[in-house]
Amino acid sequence: MTIALPNLPYDKKALEPHISSRTLDFHHGKHHNAYVTNLNKLIEETDLANKSLEDIIKETVNDADRAGIFNNAAQVWNHTFYWQSMKPNGGGLPSGDIAEKINADFGSHEDFISQFKNAALTQFGSGWAWLVLKNNKLEIIKTANADTPIAHGIKPLVTVDVWEHAYYLDYQNARGDYLDSFFKHLINWEFVNSNLV
Repeated sequence: MTIALPNLPYDKKALEPHISSRTLDFHHGKHHNAYVTNLNKLIEETDLANKSLEDIIKETVNDADRAGIFNNAAQVWNHTFYWQSMKPNGGGLPSGDIAEKINADFGSHEDFISQFKNAALTQFGSGWAWLVLKNNKLEIIKTANADTPIAHGIKPLVTVDVWEHAYYLDYQNARGDYLDSFFKHLINWEFVNSNLV
């Protein structure tokens, strides 16, 4: 089973001006595609060749001999999840079940944004910030490099990519401005709600 590069769930220009088509050309077309290509080469003719992406991640986590496979597989999964975490004309206040859960578990939407943004800003180097569901309670976590909640049995609801290639062409080193745009204009609350089920 070959792992394929998924199509973006929107046109490459659909997130402008917040994320440019140029960024998506590089981020999806080059970076994400490279993880897919590398992973397929690494698993070819191994016991993982016919496994699903999720199974590859779970079977290689914390295995030093297969770190390259884990890193590429997790990055394929993380990026696919990240594209779905955004949508054109997204952002703003959540509605539905996630809005109630945010108020219950964080006190307010403002406190949730503050904690999520802080996690994303304080992730040293490359990585991800996540809203996850753990023991039926919302938590914000961050992971370094390729690490992903699904490798640890934690259910992700939404993520923001804080590797520099996610934002450098549009925001240079202003990670905070990129995060503000993510929350104000991009986050896909429908996707978050769908993951709560």
